Amino acid sequence: MISFLRFADVGDECVAVLVNFTPVPRERYRIGVPRAGAWSERLNSDAASYGGSNVGNLGCVVAADVPSHGHPYSLTLTVPPLACVVLVPEKGGAGG
Repeated sequence: MISFLRFADVGDECVAVLVNFTPVPRERYRIGVPRAGAWSERLNSDAASYGGSNVGNLGCVVAADVPSHGHPYSLTLTVPPLACVVLVPEKGGAGG
């Protein structure tokens, strides 16, 4: 597993990227994030439209008020096997 946040050069825009290099889905995988509110799944390389098994987060997860990895909020999500997931905070939500 590799997970990281990628921030824009200007402003506070960011994306969360998670890559699972194992053939096992990672359930309840927690990562720290800087924003509250909903995070949309922009890419799931395991989606059925890419020929995958369609394991994922039903398109969206909501950040919990649980600090993790030095950030004030965290996401708990499912990372599909042998796949990459990219999430972005939804505009207009809490902290967005």
